[in-house]
Amino acid sequence: MQIKKLLSLPSRTGRDLQRYNQGFRQVVGCIPYRYRKTSKSHAIQGTLIEEVEILLISSQKSTRMMFPKGGWEIDEDVQLAASRETLEEAGVIGLLGEKLGEWIFKSRSQEKFHEGFMFPLLVTEELDVWPEKDVRTRIWMTANEAKEVCAHWWMKEALDVFVRQFMCMQRKEEEPLASCRLEYHRSEESRMSIGGAQNADEEVDYYLIS
Repeated sequence: MQIKKLLSLPSRTGRDLQRYNQGFRQVVGCIPYRYRKTSKSHAIQGTLIEEVEILLISSQKSTRMMFPKGGWEIDEDVQLAASRETLEEAGVIGLLGEKLGEWIFKSRSQEKFHEGFMFPLLVTEELDVWPEKDVRTRIWMTANEAKEVCAHWWMKEALDVFVRQFMCMQRKEEEPLASCRLEYHRSEESRMSIGGAQNADEEVDYYLIS
């Protein structure tokens, strides 16, 4: 299915096709990003993280900011689900990168645990009209600003992974990406635990599972 075909459809609602894993509702989302407009070539190699902008969107019911995410359904693979949710909620289309990780988190409003998957998405097209335009606001900001305002701690962790991987790419020839990722996860493992979130967010309990 071409992602643009979804433009003519309303956002998916309901849980009839929702995927579950051992009782955990599976959700998937993206960290949309783009390069600031400069005279430099926008290849990742040689581009600083300060030259990258991150897109956040508001909640439907409040002004809290977050990354686009939603339910992964049984009639789509995880990549399509991530792209679809990002199109429906943020109105952007792009190139999906390698999965950043998987997190278990608890929804305070529902008192249920969810399994979340996050991907980076290099935005290639920003739409003027999209399914949830009337109920969400989208804002571009720096990675530091995005981490500061993002409402959900597990999404902040995904952003940390993205920034770490991006910075590792800058020194790719000196330090292989695999080594960087291993170093990052080892350092994060020492401080992460279930219920480690400090924010009074809707989704507060989490841990990284891959």
